[in-house]
Amino acid sequence: MVLIPRSRYWLRRLLRKPAAFAFGTALLLGAGAASLPARALEPLTVGVVIWTGYGPFYVADALGFWKQRKLKVRLQVFADPALIPPAMAGRAVDGGVITYDQVLGADAKGQQLAVVLPVDYSDGGDAIVAATSIRSLADFKGERIAFNALSPSDFLLSYALSTQGLSEKDIVSADMTPEAIPSALVSGRVRIGVTYEPFVSQLTAQGGGKAFRVIYSSHDAPGLIADVLAFDRQQIAAHPAEIRALLEGYFDGLAYMKQNPQKAAQIMAKFMGISAGEVLAQMHGMHNPDRTEMLVNLSRSSAKTSFASSGEVIGRILKAKGQISQVPAFEQTVDDEFLRTLAPR
Repeated sequence: MVLIPRSRYWLRRLLRKPAAFAFGTALLLGAGAASLPARALEPLTVGVVIWTGYGPFYVADALGFWKQRKLKVRLQVFADPALIPPAMAGRAVDGGVITYDQVLGADAKGQQLAVVLPVDYSDGGDAIVAATSIRSLADFKGERIAFNALSPSDFLLSYALSTQGLSEKDIVSADMTPEAIPSALVSGRVRIGVTYEPFVSQLTAQGGGKAFRVIYSSHDAPGLIADVLAFDRQQIAAHPAEIRALLEGYFDGLAYMKQNPQKAAQIMAKFMGISAGEVLAQMHGMHNPDRTEMLVNLSRSSAKTSFASSGEVIGRILKAKGQISQVPAFEQTVDDEFLRTLAPR
């Protein structure tokens, strides 16, 4: 079975599609047009990668949910998510679906991106796996731990350590690619590693399930590893009606996925180039939040799913590693106006 890893840093090795292509067709007038603005909506191009969590976009495109709102949407697929913020800056795309850490990094460098829609977050698909001799997070002190630096694995480990009053200074860091970590654990070179599916399941199955176990996962830190739809502030100011219609179609796609999971999986499979069964398997370990959850994501609150909380962790890591000089203010990185004013769905 082919599984597309959660970490987008390795997608270029797994994509079955060209590096970039367009989806979308000429628009027809749809039902519900009477409630739309009188002026014609301008087309939007949105940068994406191939990832199961983006299913509502694929479904909305295939079923014409944007057509019904007189909006033409072009989903441009990139092999590497790191290319999307530069493409947004150069106006090659209008917006993009990227990870929240990318928004922080871009904003710290003056790009002025804002999250208008939380799309998905890892819910157990990323995990810290340890030999069964490791009993708890408190046992991590002094241990050599394998993880991919400046990746979601890095953020997850840092967050987990912080819950025990520990930091990266209390461990011995071993920077490895995600696919190298299972062999490092199995060979005994490290007793703890941070990775994602399908590697997590492969490791916990070793030795009849008695060799390794999950100590901490993204399920324990909801919202930390998150994909978001972002636009820069100028685009938000210039295209509010288009962005609103884009989000409305997205929510229709999300509702369809929940009501018709099998049919939605077939639609997603066609877009992704894998089987419907593989799509359904990949849905485990990630979560598409609903509108209520999204509003929490974009609020400054003590909730674990608030990006204000996860952003502090991510920003601290990026700054400590010299990737940014200053962590942008949370309010600078989000725009909840569209979500707050959309009609309940």
